[in-house]
Amino acid sequence: MPVPASPIAISIGSWDLRWYSILVTSALLVALLIGSRELKRRGLSEEFLIDTMLWALPAGIVGARAYYVVFHWDVYSQMSPGKVFAVWEGGIAIHGALFAAISVAWIYARRRQVTILPYLDVAMPCLALAQAIGRWGNWFNLEAYGAPTDLPWGMVIDGVAYHPAFLYESLWNLAMFAILWKLSCKYIDRPGYTAACYLFGYSLGRLWIEELRLDSEWLGPLKAASVWSVLGIIIGGYIIYRMNRTEVLQE
Repeated sequence: MPVPASPIAISIGSWDLRWYSILVTSALLVALLIGSRELKRRGLSEEFLIDTMLWALPAGIVGARAYYVVFHWDVYSQMSPGKVFAVWEGGIAIHGALFAAISVAWIYARRRQVTILPYLDVAMPCLALAQAIGRWGNWFNLEAYGAPTDLPWGMVIDGVAYHPAFLYESLWNLAMFAILWKLSCKYIDRPGYTAACYLFGYSLGRLWIEELRLDSEWLGPLKAASVWSVLGIIIGGYIIYRMNRTEVLQE
């Protein structure tokens, strides 16, 4: 698998527009567009979505960056302070984004006295699609790759082929989008079911992909993303089990 010529799409003087920024921004816009249309179809409040995103999206970006910087503080502590905020250069973590964004959205929904689960069921398939698109930003930045491999689709860097972990996750998330979309339409009467399926499915895929990666964050002897993935599988799986069991008992 060839590597890109440059991570920079456009340069104007000292200002650079990176492919990473273009892909992540495009991914978010696509997710918002699809999610907004689905909300209208279901009769949910588009205004509430917009208001929530105004709080949750910045929180997600801050959480994603903060998570990454904290785990790589040994590097960032040696750089100029401005580098901490240089998100466009890469260096964000989905687990930090999810925790921050969902926490803020939940708090905002509670204050507005709105049940957030139906909105999460719409958002999770869109998030999976956004992740599938955004992961290609890692390709342009030559990051999120795995161990050396002799497979023909290896990502060749300095003459060595590596597992394109970003590609594996992109394809996994694309499949997740298709599955979650169908589940979201099928189980529209089970608020929270699709969100739980996202938590279980994404965590399952990330767990095996993380074992390939060479740039993982660590919690002591364990990879942080693997720890969160195991928790996600347990929590998501338990919620799915309980909801399915409740449905059976009601029949």
